Amino acid sequence: MVWALLGALAGWAGVASAQEAPPAATKKPAAKRVQAPRTPESAVTPAPHVPKRHEEFMKRKQAGPIGLLFIGDSITDFWPKRGPETWAKFQPYQVADFGVSGDRTEHVLWRIDHGELDGLKPKVTVIMIGTNNVGQCKDEKPQWAANGVKKILDQVREKMPETKVLLLAVFPRGKADSELRKKVADINDIISKYGDEPNVTYLDIGKAFLDENGEIPRDVMADSLHPTAKGYQMWYDAMWPTLDKMLK
Repeated sequence: MVWALLGALAGWAGVASAQEAPPAATKKPAAKRVQAPRTPESAVTPAPHVPKRHEEFMKRKQAGPIGLLFIGDSITDFWPKRGPETWAKFQPYQVADFGVSGDRTEHVLWRIDHGELDGLKPKVTVIMIGTNNVGQCKDEKPQWAANGVKKILDQVREKMPETKVLLLAVFPRGKADSELRKKVADINDIISKYGDEPNVTYLDIGKAFLDENGEIPRDVMADSLHPTAKGYQMWYDAMWPTLDKMLK
C-alpha cells in the first residue's frame, strides 16, 4: 500500500513538473544588417563609426605635442603593432596614429568635425583613406570616394593651415585583374590631381608592394590588403625620402 502510494505521488510530481516546465526557448535568427545604398553624398557626409577610438585620440592630444600625424583606416591603424620596428623610427618626430580600422571617408570627416584636429600644429600630416569606401560598399563609385578624400584634405588644410600634407595613393589590393584593384586605381587617378594644391604632396608608392606580375606577395600583404611587418618596412622605405624632406 505504501509503495503504491509513493509511486502515485512520484507520477503526479512528474506530470506536474512537465506541465510547469517552461517551453524551450526558440533561438531567433540574427537580423541581417542591410547596408543603405550609397549615393554621391555618402562619402562626404560625416558619420560616426568607433567613438571610443575618437575619445582615445582626443586624450592623445592632451598627452603632448604632435609633430607628425597619420590619418587613415586599418592599414594605418595597424602599423604600430604589426611594424613596430619601422614605426619606432617616427618617434623622434612626436608621431601620432589617428587611423581607425574599418573607417571610410565619412568616418574620418566625423572625427574631424568632433575636434580631433582642433589646436594641432603638426609639421606633416600623412593621409591615406578610401579603400574601405569601395571595399565595403559594392555600389560605391570611385569618384564618390575621391570626393570624400578631397573633403578630408580641405578640412585638414582649414584646421591646420601651416601643416604640410603628404597625400598617399590608396594602396593596391586584391588580384591584379580584380574589380577592386581597378576601382582603387580609378580613385588614385582622381586624387593624384590634388597634389597640385598648396602645401600638398601626392605620392604613389603602390608599385613597391607588387611583384613582376602585378600581384601582391603574401609575405608583403597576407590578405592582399594589410601589410605585414615586411610590408610596413617597404612602406617606410618608399615613403621616407619624401617625408624626410617635408619634415626638415
